[in-house]
Amino acid sequence: MTARAPKNRTVTLTCAEMERYESSLCQLTDDVDTVLDRVFCQDIQSAAQHLPAGIVDLLFVDPPYNLTKDFNGRRFVKQPSGEYRRQLHTWLLPIMHTLKTTASVYICSDWRASADVQAFAEQHLRIRSRITWEREKGRGAMTNWKNCSEDIWFCTVSDEYTFNVENVKLKRKVISPYTTRDGEPKDWSRESTGGFRLTHPSNIWTDLTVPFWSMPENTDHPTQKPEKLLAKIILASTNPGDVVLDPFLGSGTAAVVAKKLGRHYIGVEIDKGYSYLAMKRLEMAERDQSIQGYADGVFWERNSAPIQNSSAKRKTSRQLRCDTEPLFS
Repeated sequence: MTARAPKNRTVTLTCAEMERYESSLCQLTDDVDTVLDRVFCQDIQSAAQHLPAGIVDLLFVDPPYNLTKDFNGRRFVKQPSGEYRRQLHTWLLPIMHTLKTTASVYICSDWRASADVQAFAEQHLRIRSRITWEREKGRGAMTNWKNCSEDIWFCTVSDEYTFNVENVKLKRKVISPYTTRDGEPKDWSRESTGGFRLTHPSNIWTDLTVPFWSMPENTDHPTQKPEKLLAKIILASTNPGDVVLDPFLGSGTAAVVAKKLGRHYIGVEIDKGYSYLAMKRLEMAERDQSIQGYADGVFWERNSAPIQNSSAKRKTSRQLRCDTEPLFS
C-alpha cells in the first residue's frame, strides 16, 4: 500500500480492526432482536423481507448510478435506460413497506439517470422537488461543459410529512447590506466577523464540499457523499428519535450523521470492506459529533470558517436520544 501524506486524514482500517468488525458483522434475519442502530452486510433484496413494516421516517437512497464503475472490486456496468429503470424497481419496491405514511424519500442520481428516477418516483411516491447540488470536484472537459452536479429527488409517501425549514437555513455573508435610517441592520445581523443573513434553503445547493484527503470524514469510497449533505436532509425531514434507512450505506455517511444528530439508523451494505468503514466511522462519531460546515444550528457557505461557541455546543447524540422515548424496547 502506498504511504499516505502525514496530514492525510482519510479513514482507513487496520487488520486488527477488520478482524474485530468481522466478528460483530451480521445479516438481517427474523431472529435479529432489533434492526435499529445496526449495519447489516447483505444485498437489499434479501434484507428487505426481514425489515419491519412502517418504522422508517426517512429513506435515503444512493444506489449505483448508471455508469460503469468499480466498487471495491464489485463492478457495475452501464445499462440501457429501460434496464436501469427496471433495476431501480427491484432495489426500491421491496423496501417500500418499511415507510411510515408520513415518511420522506430522497433518491440520488446523476443527470443521465435522473429521468429514470423521476419515472419511478412519479409511479410510487409524491415528488416534492428535485435538488441539484454542486460537486465542485471533477475533471474538466475540452469539448463539453464540465459535469459538476448531481440530483436528489425529494419525495414523500403522502401529503403529511416533516419539513423543518428553520433547521436548514443557510448563513450567508452580506455583501451590500441594507440598514435603517438609524444605521441598524435590516434583515441581517452584525457580528464581529462581518454581516450575515439567514436565508431559506433552496433546491440548488452550492455550499457542499466533496470529502477529500484532509477531511476527517473522508474514506476511499469512490462516491462518498458529504456529511453536510446528509445533515441537511436529516434535519429537514426528521425529528430527534426518528428512523433513517439507507439501503446502500457505502462507507456509512447516512448512519454516521443520523447518529450525530440523535436519530436512529438502519444501514444495509453489500460490501464487507465498506461495512467495516461504516462501523469504524460510527465508533468515531461517539467521540466527535461535529459536522463540517454546520455550527451553532445553521449551515455555513462553503469555505467559510464559523467560530465554534464553546458555551453553546450542540447536544451529543446520546443527549438528544435521552430527550426522546425509545421506539422499541
